[in-house]
Amino acid sequence: MQEPSQPRKQAGLRASDVPSVRWHALPPEAVLERLDSTSQGLTEEAARQRLARLGPNVLERSRPDSAWKLLWRQIDSPLIWVLIASAGLAILLGKVTDGLVVAAVVVLNTLIGFVQEYRAGRAIEALNHMVAETAHVLRDGHLVSRPSSELVPGDVVQLASGDRVPADLRLLRSRNFQVEEAALTGESVPSSKHVAAVSEDAELGDRASLAFGGTLVTSGTSTAVVVATGGATELGRISHLMEQATDLSTPLTRELARLGRVISAGIVVLSAVLLGVGMLRGYAFNDAVLVAITLAVAAIPEGLPAIVTIALAIGVQRMASRRAVIRKLPAVETLGSTTVICTDKTGTLTRNEMTVQALWTWRGSYALTGVGHTATGQLLRAGLAMEELPGDVHALLLAGVLCNEADLQPREEGRWGMTGDPTEGALLLAAKKAGLGVTDLRERHPRLDAIPFESEHQFMATLHAGGPEGTELFLKGAPEVVLRRCGMETDRDAVLAEVERMARQGLRVLAFARKGLPRAEALRPGDVEDGFTLLGLQGMIDPPREEAVASVKACHAAGIRVKMMTGDHLGTAEAIGMQLGIHAPGQPGLTGARLSGMGDAELAAAVKDSNVFARLAPEHKLRLVRALQTQRHVVAMTGDGVNDAPALKQADIGVAMGITGTAVSREAADLVLTDDNFATIVAAVEEGRRVYDNLIKSLAFVLPTNLGLALILMLGVTFFPLQEAGGVREPLLAMRPTQLLWINLVATVTLALPLAFEAKERHVMRRPPRAPDTPVLSHFVVMRTGLVALLMAAGAIGLFLWELARQGGTHGVPTDRALAEARTMAVNTVVSFQIFYLWLCRTLTGSTREVGFASNPTVFVGIAALVLLQAAFMYVPFLQRLFGSAPLSLEAIARSVLAGACVLPAVGLEKWLRSRSRGGAGRSVSAT
Repeated sequence: MQEPSQPRKQAGLRASDVPSVRWHALPPEAVLERLDSTSQGLTEEAARQRLARLGPNVLERSRPDSAWKLLWRQIDSPLIWVLIASAGLAILLGKVTDGLVVAAVVVLNTLIGFVQEYRAGRAIEALNHMVAETAHVLRDGHLVSRPSSELVPGDVVQLASGDRVPADLRLLRSRNFQVEEAALTGESVPSSKHVAAVSEDAELGDRASLAFGGTLVTSGTSTAVVVATGGATELGRISHLMEQATDLSTPLTRELARLGRVISAGIVVLSAVLLGVGMLRGYAFNDAVLVAITLAVAAIPEGLPAIVTIALAIGVQRMASRRAVIRKLPAVETLGSTTVICTDKTGTLTRNEMTVQALWTWRGSYALTGVGHTATGQLLRAGLAMEELPGDVHALLLAGVLCNEADLQPREEGRWGMTGDPTEGALLLAAKKAGLGVTDLRERHPRLDAIPFESEHQFMATLHAGGPEGTELFLKGAPEVVLRRCGMETDRDAVLAEVERMARQGLRVLAFARKGLPRAEALRPGDVEDGFTLLGLQGMIDPPREEAVASVKACHAAGIRVKMMTGDHLGTAEAIGMQLGIHAPGQPGLTGARLSGMGDAELAAAVKDSNVFARLAPEHKLRLVRALQTQRHVVAMTGDGVNDAPALKQADIGVAMGITGTAVSREAADLVLTDDNFATIVAAVEEGRRVYDNLIKSLAFVLPTNLGLALILMLGVTFFPLQEAGGVREPLLAMRPTQLLWINLVATVTLALPLAFEAKERHVMRRPPRAPDTPVLSHFVVMRTGLVALLMAAGAIGLFLWELARQGGTHGVPTDRALAEARTMAVNTVVSFQIFYLWLCRTLTGSTREVGFASNPTVFVGIAALVLLQAAFMYVPFLQRLFGSAPLSLEAIARSVLAGACVLPAVGLEKWLRSRSRGGAGRSVSAT
């Protein structure tokens, strides 16, 4: 091979020149001249100067949030500030026990949120680890080993199979050089590289004269010059894109934050009003402030953060059992509101197992059944199985076995592993499906010589002993290249028409030819120029997963659009898209080159009308995700490569592949699939919808208790007489602040948690996704909350007054014991309401019979646990002193249980009326 010219000077390189040049479009001589380098590399002195000027070949690290910042994020919430203020005021007013209990609630909620967010690793940290540690570089004409961080533009490095590319390189010399760069381009097979310059506007995956930092050499050798290091490389550019990507809050966190602001504002207003009412009724200032604090404690759903976190954690466990690992808890719920899934092709929708599906010889077309890395399949012609292997097919398959560098190894359950190129492995499995023994054929036709595949000439040739003429030469390569070397009698138009037909089906087509040689022992250059006889064509594809077809259909039924975004060729992507039901005939498929020339408005229209996008670079995927988000879509993005990481981070939920995915994609994602299967995403969406439904059930269960407690307090302050004790008028409250916390934290959480285990609603995957801005406090939840809260307040106040009157406490000052028993009766009544209302919340719209009496055993566990806790609240002396409770008689307990049961007919009637107005019962939670 001709050596590039060698400029003598090595000075004058400017940092601003390095990243702006289209190195792939320049010949090697021009590249070396532009970099002031030679084919013998830089001198040590020149390299040292450039390193000082341009900086090391490393990616800048992004510092993760500190522990203090994470902690502050948990505290900086309206509800938490209200609780902190309440605790501080209570302690200042001498109510130390009440204040400390409220403070303990704040600490508990803060710790739960902190642990949730404290996760190790960051995506840019993982990017840094993708740069190779050492490199073989020419300095002063000698090959030396240097840390890759010391490489500079102009350095000449040598690469061999198994090496990781240390920086972005322009090839100077190469032999059979192939690089696995799916992490950057998304292509499912290694990319062949060559020295020749390519078009200036070539997309990333078509820049065959470049090797990119962080990718892996799979075969061959190369000498190349460094053209970009550190942040100027493709990895560095992706790192910069990731910094531009925004970590979005989820629909649930946004709505809960809004709910927190509404509740906080309402509590502040009501507390101020109640403070004024207390002062007008003659309360002492300290007592009036204590009443306002008590209202805050009553109205704030202190247990809600714990309930939400634990419910999401339960969803995480369920998803893990379905091969989906959640890295960030709120992502569980986000899945349920997904409107668009942007998915990669290779390995997600397809098996990532190249398979020969079509054969063609001069006698006609054949089909080969079976997919994946198995030798199970049949040879078909016109849909009928062939009993015997035809001679023309035998010759075609024999060429595929002999003109081949791959090898097979048996695995478990009839599967085969392979070494070498996946395309060549597919040829070997095709022969085995037809009943040919690969090892036997190679022993009977020993190889004498070979010309390995190189991208410059697009073919491979092997010479074998044992042919009719003594030796025979087999040729494999691109159809147009092989046809040029076949005899004039070959009907080229017929062959090219068949190639075109296969290509329209998304098949990658290889042509095979044979030529007899009289007892040759080695190949000469002229042996592969002409004289070949075309044996036929083999068409292969990475086939779709069978379960992916059903999953795409399920997505469409659930109102979710599926869009394919891949680095593969458009024709292949469209063919796979049609098989999966993603792409329709006549629907426009778009390439990255087309997208690059589009403005934002044109891109928004394109992403709406098209479902298949091919030959995409990282910035294209990022723009597409953002375009969908501007149209108010909730976007789930799947990917496995470094090129997917910016879009994974930008998406509302990023989904990474656990098997084939890079560390970068996994760190940027919210969800990791342990089986790399699109069907698992659909299962996760179904689980996400169930989690959201159950969270709404929990919210509908929790809020009536808080409103009911607030009503109990407000009615007491407004209408109850004041106590006269020692010449001081004190407020007569139905519950103490600590008793309110007992209900909010212990009783409410114990009963709400079983709702997280409820089975999914009927037709959960046959309803459209909810709008991202759908409020969690829908009209339905507000009306239900008001109804149950009024019933609860009426029952608790009625029995509180009953108990006081029974002991003569409503006229004059009640004894401490009488007041403790009356307050305990009120607490017991609220808890009874909660137990019966829990049963109704198992389904918010339909009859409880529809969900099944025993379908959720944790409901009974929760009720039993609360009964025991409530018994301890009434009868354990330590808890009596802490909460001011007293033991109740069985008759009193029966009265509170009977009062609580009133919620059953009331809400049952409300459900019946609502179902009639909506045309039938049993609708989903979101439909309400």
